[in-house]
Amino acid sequence: MNLSAIECLAVFFVSLLLAGIIIPQILLISFRKNLFDEIDERKIHQGRVPRLGGIAFMPSMVFSVACVGGLCCFAGLQDASMPEETFVAFCFGVCALMIMYLVGMADDLIGVRYSAKFVAQILAAGFLSVSGLTIDNLYGFCGIYEIPLYVAVPFTMLVVVFVTNSINLIDGIDGLASGLSSIAMLFYGWVLLCCGETAYALVAFGLLGALIQFYYYNVFGNAKVGKKIFMGDTGALTTGIIICFLGLHICNLDVAAHGFDCDPLVMAFAPLLIPCFDVVRVYFRRIRHHTNPFLPDKSHIHHKLLAAGLRQRVAMVSILLVSLVFIAANYWLSIMMNSTFLLGVDVLVFVVINIWLGQAIKQAETRINIDTK
Repeated sequence: MNLSAIECLAVFFVSLLLAGIIIPQILLISFRKNLFDEIDERKIHQGRVPRLGGIAFMPSMVFSVACVGGLCCFAGLQDASMPEETFVAFCFGVCALMIMYLVGMADDLIGVRYSAKFVAQILAAGFLSVSGLTIDNLYGFCGIYEIPLYVAVPFTMLVVVFVTNSINLIDGIDGLASGLSSIAMLFYGWVLLCCGETAYALVAFGLLGALIQFYYYNVFGNAKVGKKIFMGDTGALTTGIIICFLGLHICNLDVAAHGFDCDPLVMAFAPLLIPCFDVVRVYFRRIRHHTNPFLPDKSHIHHKLLAAGLRQRVAMVSILLVSLVFIAANYWLSIMMNSTFLLGVDVLVFVVINIWLGQAIKQAETRINIDTK
């Protein structure tokens, strides 16, 4: 095991430990100040559950990366200097992260209109684009290769806003958003580590540690004894912008030089297929039914699994397993086929899954109607 891998493990465990210290304090403050997630017809949880768990994400990640990185430099194990483009990307990345973190906290505490959050997401996306993290090459997707900067910047901002919202909107049942994000961070961390991008890999493993600790409280915590917590918009927006930060960097990597035969775009977006596909489907459904596409409802894929009769935890695990299959299949198939055709296969599989779910829901409703007669 090389030094970079040891650093990543150290960052992971420091973040895991720190989040384990911070989250109980958030629970304590939430109960003392009566800060709980409001229950409505869309929510499926019962009891008083705080939604401020995401507050622990940024401090846990930043402290672990800074602490381990500083100690390695202090001990002479690592050079403190970094390339100028990496320094610029991290500076503007922190700006984007702070915007999402503060807007998320404001929304969790007092509420923020979706239009204001949308503006904040555009501003954060602008910081990432200015940092040089732009999608300026589609590597043959739809026959497109390099694209000019005046197209790449707005396109990248659109992608960042879209991905950030997809992570936020998939956060509907225990462990789903944190589980999908953990899988993405583990995959990104592995890719970045293999490509020698240690600074970015540390960020991935730093967030992974916080997500794993939160996952424990979110999935296995008992609301009756005050040990359960939600990530809220703070966690979803923070996680979403970090996923964009790392994913955009992977899009710009020469992965072939490090032994990967896979398309960089496939590597960046494979862990995000389920939340991204689900957002597109839900938005088109809302528009088709003449409802506001930005207002929440119960039409996401996890809601469909619950309506089909699955228990919440079974639904969550099922989606995580499908995500793992998507990542592995896309990584393997991208070596053999064009990314455009591969996306078509992904869409087809997702459509088939949703058609099957629709039939399962109808059968479940039929059984309920028979039982009630």
